[in-house]
Amino acid sequence: MLDVSTRIDPYTLTEITPFRQLHSRFYGSRGAGAKHSTAECARILFDEMRHLSQAFAIYGPYKDLIEEMITHMQHGEGAPFSSHYLNSALRMHIINDESSENSTRMLLQDTFQLKIDWKNKIYPAADKAELKKVISKGKLPKFDRLQDNINGMGITVHDTWATHITIKSLCIDNDHYRATVNYKIQDHFGLDAHDILNAKFNLFRFFRIWFVLQRYNRFGFRPFITNMDATIEIIGEAIQ
Repeated sequence: MLDVSTRIDPYTLTEITPFRQLHSRFYGSRGAGAKHSTAECARILFDEMRHLSQAFAIYGPYKDLIEEMITHMQHGEGAPFSSHYLNSALRMHIINDESSENSTRMLLQDTFQLKIDWKNKIYPAADKAELKKVISKGKLPKFDRLQDNINGMGITVHDTWATHITIKSLCIDNDHYRATVNYKIQDHFGLDAHDILNAKFNLFRFFRIWFVLQRYNRFGFRPFITNMDATIEIIGEAIQ
């Protein structure tokens, strides 16, 4: 992978000037730029990566998240990352997901309505397994919608690695119920060889810089786990 940065060659640690572009017939013959230390080269690459990330985060309250996460990769040494913006994005995603019948929230809503023993105001212990069953059938929250391509969530999270859903409480009052449900989700902010070989990624300079910063042994910046946490309420009533 030669064409990584427009600013610096990560293999020679040398600045790229207008007369010294990779793949140019003049490459190596004139216009050689200044040589930098490995640390300074990494700083230049991270600055370029932050600049390029703006194309994936054009609008909305989450557009600054990607730059924050790039900076965390630069200085966080692999420590887990969390943000109230990520938590808010997850909560709004779950609440607003009414487009599909396999939304975990809607499946839980229907199951509560059907399985609650309304006469005795309890959820039968014998039917607890049904809750796990419907969750396993549901579509877990992922930021792969069209708007996520430009609001910053597709580039920061997109898919997810692990989801843990907990029913914290269920209150039944006459013919109504109110359930409190917590979602804990983890993702991995990093690239592997399979990712960079995918045309969806390797065509973008942003991902090529990311891959070199993470995978090239001169740099070796560590990927990290992203933690998201959101609690929602599900409200419903008995079938009349």
